[in-house]
Amino acid sequence: MEQNELTPVRRRGFLGLMLGGLGAALGAMFAWPVLRYLSPRSGGGADSQARVTRDKVPVGGAFLLEFRGRPAVLLQPKAGDFVALSAVCTHLGCIVKWQKDKGEFLCPCHGGRFSNTGEVLGGPPPKPLESFKVALEGDEIVIG
Repeated sequence: MEQNELTPVRRRGFLGLMLGGLGAALGAMFAWPVLRYLSPRSGGGADSQARVTRDKVPVGGAFLLEFRGRPAVLLQPKAGDFVALSAVCTHLGCIVKWQKDKGEFLCPCHGGRFSNTGEVLGGPPPKPLESFKVALEGDEIVIG
């Protein structure tokens, strides 16, 4: 018998090792999203802040940003008046879209509607959008 020839026992051992490695890789691939879903988000603490220059938020318009690891929106309904809200719908977590012509938010998933202050105007959302504290410091808007 040649030295390079594989015996059935060595072949089975190799196949078992390969199948075990493949099974471990697939298990890790399926476990990772579950672990990420169950672990808390590390988007910053309650004292984290975001800063945006005033010129990025047009009057009657909106500016999307990330705040505390989640999507948020900064509005200027009238000149010098700023409102910061979460952009996550309270129904199923979809990202709301600003409708400038109507002056309200629309959730594209199930038709939830929110006012420019975050209050529910219609649809299935159970509660208003989360609002954040806004302060002006010179030419910057400080959220949080």
